[in-house]
Amino acid sequence: MASSSGEPTLEQKSAQLDLGISLSLALWPALTLAVQNNWGGPNSSDKRDWFGGAISEYVTSSAEVDEEDVEAMLVQVMLDEFEVAVDDGSAGEVADDIIRIRGECEKGNFGGVEELKRRWEGRRGKQVVGQEVQGDEDESESDESESEDEDVEMGEPAAPREKPAPQIDEDGFETVVSRKKR
Repeated sequence: MASSSGEPTLEQKSAQLDLGISLSLALWPALTLAVQNNWGGPNSSDKRDWFGGAISEYVTSSAEVDEEDVEAMLVQVMLDEFEVAVDDGSAGEVADDIIRIRGECEKGNFGGVEELKRRWEGRRGKQVVGQEVQGDEDESESDESESEDEDVEMGEPAAPREKPAPQIDEDGFETVVSRKKR
């Protein structure tokens, strides 16, 4: 319920901030891919929900929390909970969105949250496709040679060695020959 001045209540601001954080995380391809592929285990979607709550608590705990702090938390949680090393700069973009939304929600401006909601609704139901990481040439050459090894025709196997005939001495006993001399 809005106060008599038309200003959104603290609860409305908090709810919009939580929604904005959830939408920011839902629109983050790295997290979406991790959840779709269960990289965080069978409870990956629950971890994503927990992640949103943890970020919300973190950014509301202090006005001193900035983009770098949020980015560090995003990267650390992705590594710890989903075993994903995010180094494509996307965590910084998500952190910027979250801090921007926090500032807007504090002022009662929910335009940024509405924009995120439109983007999310436009993307809903679409599968996220992972990006292939481009390495240096040495890595790609080794990858190519490994895949070529699988398709190489091996030809005929080498004939197994035949056991040499036992050596019998003049008394009729078999002479034991070491493996090295065979």
